[in-house]
Amino acid sequence: MQFLTQMARLRTGAAALALTLLVAGCGAFEQSFQRGYVVPEGALEQIPLGSSQEQVLIVLGTPSTVATVSGEAFYYISQRAEKAAAFMPQKVVEQRVIAVYFDKDRRVARLADYRLQDGKIFDFVSRTTPSGGSELSYLTYLFKIIGTQ
Repeated sequence: MQFLTQMARLRTGAAALALTLLVAGCGAFEQSFQRGYVVPEGALEQIPLGSSQEQVLIVLGTPSTVATVSGEAFYYISQRAEKAAAFMPQKVVEQRVIAVYFDKDRRVARLADYRLQDGKIFDFVSRTTPSGGSELSYLTYLFKIIGTQ
C-alpha cells in the first residue's frame, strides 16, 4: 500500500514537472520575423535636405519601391512580426516606411518616417498626420476628365 502511495506521488510530481516545463517553454519558442528594409543606426541623419539621389542610394541602399507620380520618391518598407508558438498566428508589432521625397532636380526635398500607430499613419520626422482632401483619388481624376469633355 505504501508503495502505491509513493508511485502516485511520483506520477503527480512528474506530471507537475512536465506541465511546468511545458508552460515555461512556451516563451522560449517565441519567434520574431523581420521583413523588408532594416534602417541602419544613424542613417537618416546622414541624408540632409538637398542631398542627391546618389547620396541616398549610397547611405540607404536600393529602395523597396520607387514612385514617379507627382515627383519622385524612394520608399524603404519594413515590418516586424512575432509568434508566441508554432501553432499561434503571427502578430505585427511594428511597421515602418521611410520615404525620401525628391524635387525636380532630384535633390532631397523631404524625409518622412511613417509608422502604423493606433491605426493611423504618422510621420515621425515632421510629426504630422496626413489630412484628407489634399490628395486626389483615381475616381476624382476620372470624374474631372469626364466632366471637362
